[in-house]
Amino acid sequence: MGFKVLGISASPRRDGNSDLLLQRALAGARAVEGEVEHLRLCDYRIEGCTECNACATTGDCRIRDDYPQILAKMLAADRIIFATPVFFLTVSAQAKLLIDRGQCLWMRKNVLGLPLFEPQRDRRGMIVAVGGSRGMRQFHCVQRPVQSYFKYLEVNCVYRLCVNQVDEKGAIQDYPEALEQAFRLGRALADPLTPAPERPVDVRLFTGAQRKG
Repeated sequence: MGFKVLGISASPRRDGNSDLLLQRALAGARAVEGEVEHLRLCDYRIEGCTECNACATTGDCRIRDDYPQILAKMLAADRIIFATPVFFLTVSAQAKLLIDRGQCLWMRKNVLGLPLFEPQRDRRGMIVAVGGSRGMRQFHCVQRPVQSYFKYLEVNCVYRLCVNQVDEKGAIQDYPEALEQAFRLGRALADPLTPAPERPVDVRLFTGAQRKG
């Protein structure tokens, strides 16, 4: 069995466009014998961070919901693929809830000085984002929060796949290049023989599709 690969879908729609790309990326990981899990945030109850700062003492979040089991899965994974649609030039609400709860990770590192892993592990990540707008600037405010979250998970973001002007549910299936790139990058992410690139690999696809309300 290869690396443990966790795919996190932040789409509010099951089989939404970012979710479908995530599934293709996980299929690529499976092709090199990755141990794959597909996690939909909508299937879990995640409360918002209350900024109580209890984690400044313990390093753990005291809110009692499903976040601890998601965090355990993320910490157990060797590779993480984070997929989100673009809403108002940022990640989905589901993604933001998860990211904000990472305050406990920030506290562990910056206040308590506690490492997540001893020794450190080779953990790599990939971002998948799909937006309905034409411009590519919509992805800037998606990549930054996810990459910040990866930083405190001690995950090296090595691949980013962004696709614009895809809105209606399932429309991504009309763009085989996007599906092929997701598979290719997912395979490379999980392949134990593929070294980490020196800089993140950006794949940006301009579909030229017409947005439909």
